[in-house]
Amino acid sequence: MWFYPNRFDVLVEGLAQRISARFPPVIANDPERAVPQKRIEEILRETLSATLQAERETHIGFLRRISLRGAFRRALRETGYEEKFVDFAADRFIEQLTRKGE
Repeated sequence: MWFYPNRFDVLVEGLAQRISARFPPVIANDPERAVPQKRIEEILRETLSATLQAERETHIGFLRRISLRGAFRRALRETGYEEKFVDFAADRFIEQLTRKGE
């Protein structure tokens, strides 16, 4: 199974949409609506794990992971998330992407 640029675009856009459905930017960006960090991690883990399961079966090289991380960050920014959440989610994205067979 090989990755093609359009597949990456679909993957990161879909992830951004799924995350925003469960944890909308309006809530993530509002300091008065503080959501516990543990809950945010749970949302990200569940969303990323389910979506990335097939991709984890294929070896993804370092450069491809960097490219995917950048595309994911852009998708989250375009969705309306602030940089703090974008950084956190991108780190979790790479962690989930590099896990094997969970």
